[in-house]
Amino acid sequence: MSEAAALHPALQRHTPAQRLVRHAVWLAIVVALVQSVRHLEVIPEFLLDAPEQMADLLGRMWPVDWAHYPDGVHAALLETLHMATLGTLLSLLLALPLGVLVAPNVVHSRVLNLLARVLLVGSRSVNSLVWALLFVAIFGPGPLAGMLAIAMRSVGFVGKLVGEALEQMPRGPIEALQAAGATRMAQLLYGYWPQIKPAFWSVALLRWDINVRESGVLGLVGAGGIGVVLNTAIDLFHWNRVALVLAVIFAVVLLAEVVVLQLRKRLL
Repeated sequence: MSEAAALHPALQRHTPAQRLVRHAVWLAIVVALVQSVRHLEVIPEFLLDAPEQMADLLGRMWPVDWAHYPDGVHAALLETLHMATLGTLLSLLLALPLGVLVAPNVVHSRVLNLLARVLLVGSRSVNSLVWALLFVAIFGPGPLAGMLAIAMRSVGFVGKLVGEALEQMPRGPIEALQAAGATRMAQLLYGYWPQIKPAFWSVALLRWDINVRESGVLGLVGAGGIGVVLNTAIDLFHWNRVALVLAVIFAVVLLAEVVVLQLRKRLL
């Protein structure tokens, strides 16, 4: 017991109601964990056998088939980068107007604010693999479906952050432009854009970095890119080629991280 509690026994850190709520939250967490473990249907025999299976799989992956890269991986890797880049650019074009519409201090219409918010939430709520499956069903397998999936997944992310940046910006420059008789477009170009530009480019670079990583697995559902090569190698049990694809994906993600870091230093 602390000295303050000893001197003032009636003083307690939490009220009885607060303690009851805290205990209820901890109880709910424990119940959720227990129910999750029960529904996972974990088989102990598989857990005990996992280290041996992992060792066997890693043994099959070695040595890495580096000779397969020029003919089997390079073109798919470039396709993956193109998908990520074009998908990010398309998402920026779609997210900017939605980000403006969702900000109530810019667009004074509850209907438009709500509509833009629903579109952004809908974009974020669907995983990129699900978008890829939908576009593969519509356009057929290939990089077009992957590029559209990346774009649709990214719109909600970029638009939400752009809208939040617009909502949080100070009103002083906008009021000065309004007092000078500036049009709505002039207010957007010379009042809002200069203040949100650093945040916008930061979000754009971050989203491109994320899209490079996500585009690597879209090929597993037929959306083009290096994921197709990975899926083919797994289906044919060419584990040394699987190791090659995984190593290439890791190297590309690491390189993208360095590129984004350098661009952030130069642009922001």
